[in-house]
Amino acid sequence: MPRLISHPILCNYYVTYRCNASCGFCDIWEKPSPYITLEDAENNFRDLKQLGVKVIDFTGGEPLLHQALPELLTLAKSYKFITTVTSNGLLYPKMAEKLKGKIDMLHFSLDSASKEIHDKGRNVACFDFVMESIKIARSLGERPDIIFTVFDHNLAEIAKIYNEICQPNNLILILNPVFEYNGLATENQLNETQLNELLTWGKKPGVYLNEAFIALRKDGGNHIQKPICKAASSTIVISPENRLVLPCYHLGLEEFEINNQLFDLYKSDKISALIQQEGRYEKCEGCTINCYMQPSFAVELNKYFFKALPSTLKYNYMKGTWKQLFF
Repeated sequence: MPRLISHPILCNYYVTYRCNASCGFCDIWEKPSPYITLEDAENNFRDLKQLGVKVIDFTGGEPLLHQALPELLTLAKSYKFITTVTSNGLLYPKMAEKLKGKIDMLHFSLDSASKEIHDKGRNVACFDFVMESIKIARSLGERPDIIFTVFDHNLAEIAKIYNEICQPNNLILILNPVFEYNGLATENQLNETQLNELLTWGKKPGVYLNEAFIALRKDGGNHIQKPICKAASSTIVISPENRLVLPCYHLGLEEFEINNQLFDLYKSDKISALIQQEGRYEKCEGCTINCYMQPSFAVELNKYFFKALPSTLKYNYMKGTWKQLFF
């Protein structure tokens, strides 16, 4: 298929693997981890800009555990990056003032309109903090999104989240179908009827669902003989230890010390050879990991590109970030 964009467009920058929740569908919180430094970040931002990256997702773990996150975001904005942060809400009320105006796409995770159900799934009492975070963010003129991880058991919760939380607060609801990795969430995969129900929700005002996620799941995910995944060439993954992770975080076969040389490292022969194998590793068979498939859909002209395009344009129009993506 023709390649539309030959350079990476996204950086998944893991500011720490530490987390103050212990969700059952995630294992990142189990890892010991340092925090990234401002010095390393600035050096990497310079090289990410030169490599053509447009968006930096400051992720974790829980990114708000990094006390210098406001400074990291300010620095990223000085390089004209689009910034995204997803939080469980526990620390946002304390940091909201410092974060104001620095995050283009602020997401609060919420998987149920029921405090008991949501807190049980996250293994920490964070529902009330999400509600408080929404109120504080709106008072500051921010417009956070609600990111809803969809399992087979919480599909019916979408209506409550949409009608009781998102619509009254003028928030975008992001539907994030669960994905499997390292054996996690295997019992919660969605069947075709449920996937079709998600498609119906994706058509509603104020709801974002990347329709290519659904198409890929119906097709059985990535296939190593004809890979859709372009994780290594569309996305740069940086670990809290300041290492380049390839081909993606979830597979994480190899890590390379950056040593203030991200551009040269990424352009090196050894990295280029690994990039050529993206989507072709044995463990890549059947993969549907959203955070790598989404940029993959954007860089190559195929059926998934056309499936993803309407919802992607819809979201960026609602957020007002579409011009930053193209200019």
